[in-house]
Amino acid sequence: MWRRLFRDTTRGPGLTRRAGAVLIAGGWVLAIAALVAERSGAPFWLQQVLAWPGFLWLALSIYLLLGVVAGEVVRPLLRWFLERRARGPRPTAPTTSPGSPGDGAAGAPASVTATAPTDGGTVTAAPAPAAQAGPAGAATVSASAAGRQAGHGAGTPSAASASASASAPATAASAPAPQAGPAGAATVSAATDGGGVTAASGVAPTSPAPQTDPTGAVAASVAAPHPQVDGGGASGAAAAAPAAEQTASATAAPGEAAAGDTPTGPSRRLFVSRVVAGAAAAAAVGTVGYGTYGVLRGPQVKRVTVPLAKLPRAAHGYRIAVVSDIHLGPVLGRGFAQKVVDTINATQPDLIAVVGDLVDGSVKDLGPAAAPLAQLRARHGSYFVTGNHEYFSGAEQWVEEVRRLGLHPLENARREMPYFDLAGVNDVAGEEENQGPDFARALGDRDTARACVLLAHQPVQIHEAVEHGVDLQLSGHTHGGQLWPGNLIASGANPTLAGLDRYGDTQLYVSRGAGAWGPPTRVGAPSDITVIELASKQA
Repeated sequence: MWRRLFRDTTRGPGLTRRAGAVLIAGGWVLAIAALVAERSGAPFWLQQVLAWPGFLWLALSIYLLLGVVAGEVVRPLLRWFLERRARGPRPTAPTTSPGSPGDGAAGAPASVTATAPTDGGTVTAAPAPAAQAGPAGAATVSASAAGRQAGHGAGTPSAASASASASAPATAASAPAPQAGPAGAATVSAATDGGGVTAASGVAPTSPAPQTDPTGAVAASVAAPHPQVDGGGASGAAAAAPAAEQTASATAAPGEAAAGDTPTGPSRRLFVSRVVAGAAAAAAVGTVGYGTYGVLRGPQVKRVTVPLAKLPRAAHGYRIAVVSDIHLGPVLGRGFAQKVVDTINATQPDLIAVVGDLVDGSVKDLGPAAAPLAQLRARHGSYFVTGNHEYFSGAEQWVEEVRRLGLHPLENARREMPYFDLAGVNDVAGEEENQGPDFARALGDRDTARACVLLAHQPVQIHEAVEHGVDLQLSGHTHGGQLWPGNLIASGANPTLAGLDRYGDTQLYVSRGAGAWGPPTRVGAPSDITVIELASKQA
């Protein structure tokens, strides 16, 4: 668990890993210490100090472990998804037309035009080297000059014009010309003022390497002002180059994003580990938090109708409030006991049955916490049988304490109620103290024509109840599993996990309990107080 939650989510040794080790190790130390302190009868203040953090860590560690195990299934799927997303769609190979640049074949013809109006001078036009063309395949060079004829006076204009044009195939081999983009055009112009001008096709200087933007487009432009040249004969090739205005553009097909834009290798593994660990921790904390809130707010009332063949018509609708597994202790104290009592009294039952595991501690420590039980009110009284936890806490002392609080303990005993027999047997844990269940004593000499309701803490006692002709057994003990998936273990150890079931002519009802043992948390097994409403088949 430490490896997945802390080591795999950090880049190296450091404070986080050390804190994680302390948290996990310290949590387990507190959990074990809380269990030992409760069972060994340590000072009650020490039990209270250890119980909250220790028992809550016990619950939290269960769901952290389940989250980590579930993460082992999610982890490879998440990595596969991220890797597939990072690769993206495969690029399609570009198609090249016969006239496109770089294919080594002749493209569209290129034209070069030079025009130079002069005043008494001479114009010489020479074909320019073919420009490498793009899809348009055209290159144009123009030159114009206007000036005065040498030796003429001011204000006496004269004009001469000459034009020359040449066409030549543009091929990939014509390297001196500027490389064109999709428009395939390069332009060089020069204007001179003076005497004889020689105009030749200008060769644009090579532009700096283009820059690539994120979309994959490549563009570059170079511009120079139009200088004017005064003087006599100038070489067109020498004068045109520094005076030329040049523009070049090129576009490249967009490519894939750089490899650094998508986390790969260790960075992706770290990301996946953090996502899985974070989800596991959040789920565990949320689950335990909600389950703890469900216990502390108090049990909810559940109503169940149970028909009994031997029940007389006058007892139809008789209500028995069944409460089990309150587990007063270092975590659940007097305030919780008061909530249970108030909830029971609000149902206005005819009889109250407390079917074991009332406390986790001695009368000395928990007597004040159990005091609200004296407020229980029912028309035919409140009855109590021991559970296994009473034998960890001093069963004899607690039997006397509940009697003092007004409850009637049924220690392998029976009471004849107005409409049925009510019997109770000790828990099987009492056998170690020679105080185990005695069905013969509780049920041996009763009138079998009357309906019989038996209070027995553990559902496993149902088999002896069937042998003694019991009509309905009321039990607890299982907590409904309390913490999922603990219900799988509890259902394997008990004939009925929770609710109403039938074994031959005997029905068994198992309550999930009002409190919680160990962690004050329930997941998938909400606490309850059940109101059993007896129904007569004669009604």
